[in-house]
Amino acid sequence: MSDHRIMTLPLTAGRAAPLQGTRALARTPGTSPEGVSFRELLQRQQLKFSHHAEQRLEQRGIVLNSDQLERIAGAVDQAAAKGARDSLVLFRDIAMIVNVPNRTVVTAMDGSSMKEHVFTQIDSAVVVS
Repeated sequence: MSDHRIMTLPLTAGRAAPLQGTRALARTPGTSPEGVSFRELLQRQQLKFSHHAEQRLEQRGIVLNSDQLERIAGAVDQAAAKGARDSLVLFRDIAMIVNVPNRTVVTAMDGSSMKEHVFTQIDSAVVVS
């Protein structure tokens, strides 16, 4: 009688993992089955705020909930797909300058702070609907 062990990989939403025999998949430690490092996965999904941006948000009374942050992160994904480096992201009455490769909000301002303001050193703009 042969020993047939079945090992399954963790399932992710909407995807089925293949069944494997007794051999484990060879991959680099710290990478997902798709070959992407855990750090890269976090950075893709995460939006960071510089100290300056955090101060501006606080000073201007701007509070963003998780749904809004996800929508803004999606806009950063769109900018990254087009090769943007420094983007103006407009969300409702909030303007943010985002360093796209680092996924970092550099500064933020509300509608009243944007009046008669010239945005410089950006290469793209994304309007979040």
